[in-house]
Amino acid sequence: MIRESILKQGQFSFFEYPIRICYTRYMLDLEKYGVSMWEEDKIRSLRNKLLAWYDENKRDLPWRRSKNPYHIWVSEIMLQQTRVDTVIPYYERFLEWFPTVESLAIAPEERLLKAWEGLGYYSRVRNMQIAAQQIMNEFKGEFPSTYEGISSLKGIGPYTAGAISSIAFNLPQPAVDGNVMRVLARLFEVNHDIGNPSNRKIFQAMMEILIDPDRPGDFNQALMDLGSDIEAPVNPRPEESPVKDFSAAYQHGTMNRYPIKAPKKKPIPIYLKALVVQNSQGQFLLEKNESEKLLAGFWHFPLIEVDEFSKDEEELNLFNQVAETSLQLGPSPQESFEQDYDLEVDWQDIFFEEVKHVFSHRKWHIRLIAGKVADTKEYTDKEIVWLTPEEFDLYPLAKPQQKIWQEYAKRC
Repeated sequence: MIRESILKQGQFSFFEYPIRICYTRYMLDLEKYGVSMWEEDKIRSLRNKLLAWYDENKRDLPWRRSKNPYHIWVSEIMLQQTRVDTVIPYYERFLEWFPTVESLAIAPEERLLKAWEGLGYYSRVRNMQIAAQQIMNEFKGEFPSTYEGISSLKGIGPYTAGAISSIAFNLPQPAVDGNVMRVLARLFEVNHDIGNPSNRKIFQAMMEILIDPDRPGDFNQALMDLGSDIEAPVNPRPEESPVKDFSAAYQHGTMNRYPIKAPKKKPIPIYLKALVVQNSQGQFLLEKNESEKLLAGFWHFPLIEVDEFSKDEEELNLFNQVAETSLQLGPSPQESFEQDYDLEVDWQDIFFEEVKHVFSHRKWHIRLIAGKVADTKEYTDKEIVWLTPEEFDLYPLAKPQQKIWQEYAKRC
């Protein structure tokens, strides 16, 4: 508790009364949320223990060898919803292709999507390019060095702004992600769902008090490392935690209860037929997704959505968003393809395993249909190309398309 001495009515005697110092932008009273913040001595002790552990155990990652805010920004965006081991080669290639903010700002879309191919959540890289253009236009090409300036960039929320601010510029700004919330929920037995976005302000307020003012970037990264390993959501090892002596959940034997998180909703199933069609020159038909919806800008084998792989239901071309009116016995996916692409196809009787791909809120179930054509038709009304497998590397293909090709290549 912090106390302030007040001189009253001209007397020389002082009295003290407790006041609450609120460190958050939201003037949040943590007591109302069941969180009793520690005394300053205990907070300092936590900082020392955590940072000593981090200095001894921190992972050697390529982005941790740099204080360049651009490099840190790239890594933080890539690490969202993606494993560290997966990100490393993408990070290194991305900086090789786009070594500066300016090079990112002017990059062609297909080159940009190719660099991100397989990482998913492709709006991230599109937002990065818009933000890079903001930096060039609004900040004269210099990466903003304040939390407010960083937060003004497209696609950068409180977590990413906090990470860049603290790591690149040593500003005492929290970076609150799921790993950090998990550790804090166990330290203080926080009885609020960490998956509910409205509860994020609680953990933000806690971090603004706990963060080390001298080493904010290391403090943020230490909590992230701790939450992703020793205090992972599955099979945590709390007895190895450097902060177990501070953890209310560890002391009270309630580690299995925290953090509180409601189960995720199951993704909505989407059923698709993928038409993999080859011509006599060994080329395959691919089309560019020109919609503003999922996987916009990527190239794909034609996909037709069906109702649980039934031929008797209304079919929908997922990428063009054009519904084909059908009676109870409507055209098959093969017939729809031949009509749409004006091709006569020799459909092959080949068995393929079902290809599956999970997005955040939907799950694609894909069955392949292989076919061959004798003649190659050129198209002028939409972006369609015939490519050899060797040419696939020149075009951005999203992860589902890569899986489709891998399954096809195994069987044909």
